[in-house]
Amino acid sequence: MAVAIQANEAQLPARTASVALSLGALGIVYGDIGTSPLYALKETVKVAAASGPLQQDAVLGSVSLILWSLFLIVALKYAILILRADNHGEGGIVAMLALLGARHAPPRSWRALLLVVGLIGAALLYGDGAITPAISVLSAVEGLKVDAPGVTPFVVPATVVILIGLFSVQRKGTGFIGRLFGPVMLLWFATIAVVGAAGIRQNPEILAALNPFHAVHYLVTAHLPVSFAMLGAAFLAVTGGEAMYADLGHFGRAPIRMAWFTIVLPALVLNYLGQGALLLSNPEAVDNPFFQLAPGWIHYLLVAFATLATVIASQAIISGAFSLTEQAIKLGFFPRMRIVHTSGEEAGQIYVPIVNWLLAIATLGAVLAFGSSDALAGAYGIAVSLLMVITTVLAALIAVHWGFNLALVLAVNGAFLLVDLTFFSANTLKLFEGGWFPLLLAAGVAFLMLTWRRGTQLVEAARVQLRMPEEEFLRRAEAKHLPRIPGTGAFLTSAEDGMPLPLMNFVRHLEVLHERVLLITVQTLDVPHASEAEQVAVVPIAQDVTRVILRFGFMDTVHVPRALRRAGEDGRLPGVDVDRLSYFISHETVVASEKHPGMAGWREEIFALMQRNAEETASYFCVPARQVMEVGTEVEV
Repeated sequence: MAVAIQANEAQLPARTASVALSLGALGIVYGDIGTSPLYALKETVKVAAASGPLQQDAVLGSVSLILWSLFLIVALKYAILILRADNHGEGGIVAMLALLGARHAPPRSWRALLLVVGLIGAALLYGDGAITPAISVLSAVEGLKVDAPGVTPFVVPATVVILIGLFSVQRKGTGFIGRLFGPVMLLWFATIAVVGAAGIRQNPEILAALNPFHAVHYLVTAHLPVSFAMLGAAFLAVTGGEAMYADLGHFGRAPIRMAWFTIVLPALVLNYLGQGALLLSNPEAVDNPFFQLAPGWIHYLLVAFATLATVIASQAIISGAFSLTEQAIKLGFFPRMRIVHTSGEEAGQIYVPIVNWLLAIATLGAVLAFGSSDALAGAYGIAVSLLMVITTVLAALIAVHWGFNLALVLAVNGAFLLVDLTFFSANTLKLFEGGWFPLLLAAGVAFLMLTWRRGTQLVEAARVQLRMPEEEFLRRAEAKHLPRIPGTGAFLTSAEDGMPLPLMNFVRHLEVLHERVLLITVQTLDVPHASEAEQVAVVPIAQDVTRVILRFGFMDTVHVPRALRRAGEDGRLPGVDVDRLSYFISHETVVASEKHPGMAGWREEIFALMQRNAEETASYFCVPARQVMEVGTEVEV
């Protein structure tokens, strides 16, 4: 959806396009952080009020801590600095790993360790993705309890129904609804800003919270456990800030910054100050200051609006998980999965069924297991805080890689790393309150990613041993005087040299060869998009044997027939009728074996299971099923 917005606006004047993209960013990038006022300040002041009545210094300290967390982490670190670390316009952990060349790191090198750390960071996004919809929607629905405490037993069932509906509509695509996300979130930010400003007007004394002294003073004077718990709770206000970088490629640096500094940040500041003003006047409102800040006559309407906003925030998280999965598959970190393009016009509109329903199970499980936003707050934040630590480290390495002054990088990123580690340390206090939940999910995902990557390396090593050198194969074929059959055979392979296993098995069993043979290698580059010039490389091997190397960026759609047709049209593959090609693909059966050193036997069994359930190669490469023949191969790892 976001990609389409960017593409559609490309023809508009620069300023108009930037405004339109900024509006789109409100719905996609800022849905999560924009709904944080529903619970962030509530959880922070509850820590201070746990040991007694809520005092003025606790309110000022809590609001000040949240505001300066937004200023330092989101505004300064992400909006100004991290957004500069783009990979040809793309952002996110996967783009960072590609930029650092970690994917091709030799085993046991520091870059290989970097890859492990980066994949853990990517896995943390899935853990966060399961918690965000749960706490967001639950917080919104809980607003009903302000005026109707009797509905409390129905809050969780209502949340479950909303979330089931959200995950169920994913397969139909969200293109039409997605166009409304930006305007709806613009209205949401305007609403929370107006409500917050009204609260400030009632008690302007809260403006003192803009002074960071109140945050520092309270943290220093409070008991250490209270200070750490407050830091962990205040961090809820900045969760979602990482979406700025993850969605960089969808909207661009300038529109994301414009939306943040002109709309999102002012609205958040006003609302948090307004909630603080209410708490100064009425400490009893600590149970739900967001909804009690609004006039009573608007409560039910605000609950409905908040629910809609949290659904939009959740949709952005789900779409982000789909996009991350697609990138990870192309870079070899996940097995091929079924990816459904839900729009013929918008390349960014995809649906990954298995990811959707696994996220649904995890999210619904979180709602049912924790039962309230207060309980879920204990599970929220730890994954994002660790992700921010990893992002800061990777950004520093990128800056050094780009030639920035080492001392300056260490000073700036070191300062942010200290802040990130402080928040992460504070969030570790939540580990046994629920923080284990997203970490457990992330650990499972990271384990599968690392197992798949290691397994594919072992399989490729086994293939190398089985492949015959090109010269030897051609010499044997000529010596046997193999009969030639009409047509062109296209044999897919993962290597740039040696003969593909499907071709070797085809010749061994049938003892014939096509009149023309194409050896097709598909590669994914460490850039978002491959240029037309580098997408196709044609290497003649013999008179009727040609190697074709197809290169795609990790954001490109891998469409083999389309790339071959383009090469035929521009003269690089003359005489090839793509519609009449016969594609031969290896159907590999991976067998775990103790003969070959590699992974532990039980991990090899897991890898073999993943490989057997991966999406079919032909479907993934967009090759028509009617033109495909699969040739069986057994590979021991």
